[in-house]
Amino acid sequence: MKSGTHPDYHFITVQMTDGTTYQTRSTWGSEGDTLQLEIDPTAHPAWTGGNSRLLDTGGQVARFNKRFGGLSLGKK
Repeated sequence: MKSGTHPDYHFITVQMTDGTTYQTRSTWGSEGDTLQLEIDPTAHPAWTGGNSRLLDTGGQVARFNKRFGGLSLGKK
């Protein structure tokens, strides 16, 4: 490998939103820094399944049919 072209790969501490921490290796920051996450698997709705929004497709279809139900395509 060429020297001086690759970033420093070192240990950092990652702090989750609930306060738990773990150590991993990263190119972020410098040796011993703490990365504090704002969104992680313990809090994000994509992983927790919360905050899901169900679409009211029946209501949308009914509203469309109410507005455009009387139109025909001219095929008789």
